[in-house]
Amino acid sequence: MKFDREKLLLHVCCAPCSIYVINQLLDKFDLMVYFFNPNIFPEEEYWQRQSEIKKFCQSLRIAYFEEAYKPQNWLNFIKGFESESERGNRCDLCFIYRLNNAAEFARANDFDWFSTTLTMGRQKNSLQVLNAGRKAEAKYKVKFWDQDFKRKNGVQISDWLAKKLGLYKQDYCGCVFSKKY
Repeated sequence: MKFDREKLLLHVCCAPCSIYVINQLLDKFDLMVYFFNPNIFPEEEYWQRQSEIKKFCQSLRIAYFEEAYKPQNWLNFIKGFESESERGNRCDLCFIYRLNNAAEFARANDFDWFSTTLTMGRQKNSLQVLNAGRKAEAKYKVKFWDQDFKRKNGVQISDWLAKKLGLYKQDYCGCVFSKKY
């Protein structure tokens, strides 16, 4: 007798942050990777990250979906908060924007759950990410898998796996305001 597993939509930001998380969730869920990151700057960086995660998903035969890259929409959403410091209100808005989109997609496509790899980011405050996910859960009525994937050496394991697989690893969060010139 075959039992269908629950479906989880996993919002991802990049391949290095995703490998450990994907490995944690594959045994629990039918998984689809969701790439929605209009905050990434410059455009070349966006395409580099998109290419890496897409290849990784293809290698494991994991379902993958990406939204169109529309950075102006993200800039309009965070307007007025451009000068906020890292981990400030701009980041809250960024997480809300991306996780609301993930939750909306999950609900529209009959997913039981959604989650994100954003808690893996060294520059990210996991509580901010998890709070944004819970707000999206309440708004879109789809369950949020609210795990802080940094715990239990998640970052170190992900770094090791990324290096072993030769994946491109960026040195900043992704947005124009976090990039150090």
